[in-house]
Amino acid sequence: MEITEYIASLSEEGRLLAAAAEQAGPGASVPTCPGWQIRHLLRHTGMVHRWAAELITARHTTPHPDGGEPDLDGDELLDWFRAGHRHLVRSLEAAPADLECWTFMPAPSPLAFWSRRQLNETTVHRVDAESALGGPLTTVGADRAADG
Repeated sequence: MEITEYIASLSEEGRLLAAAAEQAGPGASVPTCPGWQIRHLLRHTGMVHRWAAELITARHTTPHPDGGEPDLDGDELLDWFRAGHRHLVRSLEAAPADLECWTFMPAPSPLAFWSRRQLNETTVHRVDAESALGGPLTTVGADRAADG
C-alpha cells in the first residue's frame, strides 16, 4: 500500500471505531480486551493517536512520553477521541515525505512507519469496538490483512 492509502484507510477506521463505540456505549464490555470497557478502549486509542501526532508534528527524534489517558467519559470522551483522530490524520497528511522523527521499528521512512502503524493500531481497536456490539465485524481487505 502507498502512504496515502494508509492515511485514507486510517481516517475510515477511526470513523468506524468511533461509530461502534458510540453505538455500544462507554460501559459496554470489550470481549477482545478482557477487563476493558469501551471507555478504556477510547482512552487508550485516543492517547496513542495524540502521542503519534505529537511525534510527527514536533518531529521528535528521540522517544517522547505520551500525554497519558484523560479522565473523560461519555460524549466528552467520544468527542476527545474524534478530535485526536482527526488531528493524527491531518498531521500525517501535512507531513513532508522526508519527515524525520522517532520510530520504534525499522521502516522505509518515518512517514511510512507512522501511517502504517497507526492504521494497524486503529484497525485492531476498531475490531475491538465492533466486538462489543456482538454482531458482524467490518471486513478488513486482504491487502490490509496481509500487511498488518
